[in-house]
Amino acid sequence: MPQKASLRRELLAARSLLNREDVNNAAMVLSRGAVNLPELAEARTVAAYVSVGREPGTRPLLDALHARGVRVLLPVLLADNDLDWAAYEGGHSLVPAARGLLEPDGPRLGPDAVLDADVVLLPGLAVDGRGMRLGRGGGSYDRVLARLAAAGAHPALVVLLYDNEVVAQVPVEPHDHPVDAVVTPAGARRFTV
Repeated sequence: MPQKASLRRELLAARSLLNREDVNNAAMVLSRGAVNLPELAEARTVAAYVSVGREPGTRPLLDALHARGVRVLLPVLLADNDLDWAAYEGGHSLVPAARGLLEPDGPRLGPDAVLDADVVLLPGLAVDGRGMRLGRGGGSYDRVLARLAAAGAHPALVVLLYDNEVVAQVPVEPHDHPVDAVVTPAGARRFTV
């Protein structure tokens, strides 16, 4: 979809202007905001991801959840772009993987492990006032969301973004799913769907 590609380019260009200090500071603020969301405060299992580059940082949040005793599942990218999952055991357990990603080095739990999650933390580039999320376009999380829907699983869907990434409208396709909440450095916002 051309509108999605254009918006992705625009948002990635804005992220490219962030320096390491901006990214690290935002990660700390995002962690404090996210860890206090009722969905995450009460979660026993959270499916998350390890941020890379200038993505809104997830590492402080992963560590805070792990320290609290939450079971954190992290994705392992498969050759067909689907996601397997493995448990997060701390930063020391992360290893470099394809496409510049970091993945846990522990046992693989299978693509259906995400069905146990109380919350799924989704990567994204933008969200709009309806809660519609713009992803990176690889389709991995579309598969995760379809798997959840097919199983009748309804975890809370949360995305971490920078303030400027809450936009007026995200182009939507039939397979797109709204998120339940977004956390930005300015605060959290919930969506009614």
